[in-house]
Amino acid sequence: MAFYEENPRNISKADIVVAIPSFNEAETIGSVAEQAGAGLVEFFGDLQGVLINCDNHSTDGTKDAFLKAAGEVPKIYLSTPEDQRGKGNNLRNLFEKVRELEAKTVVVIEADVKNLAPYWIRNLGQPIVKGAGYVCPLYVRHKYEGTLTSSLVYPLTRCLYGRRVRQPDAGDFGFRGELVNQFLDSPVWTESIEHFGVDIWMTTVALNARMPIYQSFMGSPKIHRVKDPYAQLSVLFRQIVSAMFDLMAVYSDFWRMVKWSKPTALFGMDAQEVATPVPVEINMNKLHERFLKGFDDHFALWEAQFDQTHVNKLQEIRSLGLQHFSFPGQTWARILFEAFKAYSAMQGEQRANLIDSLLPLYLGKVLSFVKKTERMSLQQAEEYVENECMVFEENKPYLVKIME
Repeated sequence: MAFYEENPRNISKADIVVAIPSFNEAETIGSVAEQAGAGLVEFFGDLQGVLINCDNHSTDGTKDAFLKAAGEVPKIYLSTPEDQRGKGNNLRNLFEKVRELEAKTVVVIEADVKNLAPYWIRNLGQPIVKGAGYVCPLYVRHKYEGTLTSSLVYPLTRCLYGRRVRQPDAGDFGFRGELVNQFLDSPVWTESIEHFGVDIWMTTVALNARMPIYQSFMGSPKIHRVKDPYAQLSVLFRQIVSAMFDLMAVYSDFWRMVKWSKPTALFGMDAQEVATPVPVEINMNKLHERFLKGFDDHFALWEAQFDQTHVNKLQEIRSLGLQHFSFPGQTWARILFEAFKAYSAMQGEQRANLIDSLLPLYLGKVLSFVKKTERMSLQQAEEYVENECMVFEENKPYLVKIME
């Protein structure tokens, strides 16, 4: 159970929960709570709703900003211990509380969203009320926003588990209350999942629970706190990829049986006017430099762990120069498959070093994507991503073969 709780109205039962994980989000959480509460009243007024802030013992007044937010929906504040951080730990407290409240529907919204509207709560919650098991949002994104999702998380998840969920790690979700039992009983709970890895972990657990999965079109970009894309990239990358590899090991019996992917049901296409995403600037020179530096830092590891054909291909890509740079999807997919095989035979620091060695290759893949799509429209770039996903699926027999 949560380390600390404030439940001013002594709520002991709820039909629907909107949860807001946080750490030092006093600036925005009040507005998020107000909009979420308005969504509960407008679209789920016939249900007993509650707002829950699952916090990391914030010291900036997050708790007070949440509890004082305007609105008639009751609120509960939960917190981890003072020395415990990570969104995953916040959500674990939430899962315990949802089970205690016997809530049927749960929506999770991040605390730093600046353009949250009440209909977002409808879009993530209504499919659950109508029988879905799990809902991922589908935000309007610029083609260079979320490149980790486009280049790695989406194609690998889709290839493994057979469902086309475009933004499986978007940070906001809806899910059936009974799914908390699978979350709490999951055989995979690591330090990575306690932090950045929790979003893709939740989606993967839901996919393997055979729950009906939906995507909900949100009609607008998600505008939240501006973050330097390079500031936390190495930590984010390591935690997300290691979480995915740990889940691959546990669910191997399932993904070995999956041959191709299926489309995922879409909700919310009656959304308001679709907004245009803010352009994302990409520094191609910096990406190229980081890719090249990878050879200085990690080439010996690549030679030891990857098939010689792929090592030779990497050297060929290296020799192309920025102007003609291209990183084929098949090479990228097979390197990730071989990296998983190597990861499976490693422990501790060896695993961390392997994942870190993939980061410059990922940045090279992003550079290749930018060069291929810089003159494309958003729709054309999306079609390119879909084609890259098909390359992963076509090469999946190689993964199955090397894991035998």
